[in-house]
Amino acid sequence: MSGSLDSYLVLSGLLFAIGTFGFLARRNAISMLMSIELMINAVNLTVVAFGAFVPALNTHAAVIALLVIAVAAAEATIGLALVMAIYRNRKTPLVDEYDSMSQ
Repeated sequence: MSGSLDSYLVLSGLLFAIGTFGFLARRNAISMLMSIELMINAVNLTVVAFGAFVPALNTHAAVIALLVIAVAAAEATIGLALVMAIYRNRKTPLVDEYDSMSQ
């Protein structure tokens, strides 16, 4: 193993911060979904790093990481399907326009 746990945690924190900024700064729904995926991957990196450096968590971290990947794939599929359905009706991927759907 190269590096230390701190290196992985700093990288994970940076990825999570970039994902948070991307989610809050963008109005495009697809960009927001990509930012959420980046945040989920940052959490997954943290789980795997703890699993690699803490022997008691070695096998449990792999199982948790696989579950997180499965949930992230399902979230991306459902989110993209919703965005595509809304885009067909409203002809815009901008989230600001979605509030007019209740009218």
